[in-house]
Amino acid sequence: MTERYVVGVDTGLSGTLRAADHLLRDLATHQEPFAVVFSCIDSRVPPELVFDQGLGDLMVIRTAAHTHDGLVTGSLEYGPAELGAPLLVVLGHQRCGAVTAAVKSFRDGVRLPGHLADIARDLRAPYEEARRQGAAPEQLVEATIRAQTRQTVAGLRSDRLLRPLVAAGTLRVVGAYYSLDTGEVTFSD
Repeated sequence: MTERYVVGVDTGLSGTLRAADHLLRDLATHQEPFAVVFSCIDSRVPPELVFDQGLGDLMVIRTAAHTHDGLVTGSLEYGPAELGAPLLVVLGHQRCGAVTAAVKSFRDGVRLPGHLADIARDLRAPYEEARRQGAAPEQLVEATIRAQTRQTVAGLRSDRLLRPLVAAGTLRVVGAYYSLDTGEVTFSD
């Protein structure tokens, strides 16, 4: 592979994939991921490393606080509907920065700048759920993260394209939570 760099910028990226030649050849013609993972963009939570998986194992979709719109939902549908991936994991994580910023903006009554406001808008319902459930102020961020995961799982299970797969038992949609402190993932149904 040829390494490419922007003049004057050291990216720290080599541009060289280190994988066995036979694996690269096989994956060049098809893919069969066993799971789709929908997670946050947080640099501390790369799903391939969190789940110790390699090339071709996971289809990963990442957005801030795993918020989604039609384009993201279409990406999530692709793995199960087109490739037959039998598992879709919605991965929330401890101390999510996007959720922290949204919760602070709600409490302070301050609109986040730019499209960050769109992320906060998508997190309003999980925030309100966390408040209704009586989360203490110091636990509101973590409660909102968990509510966001639950609501996302419920929404994907009822998605018009995914619902028949779930009903047939060919797709399982589960929530998960990654602890930054311990590196452990806990799953919920």
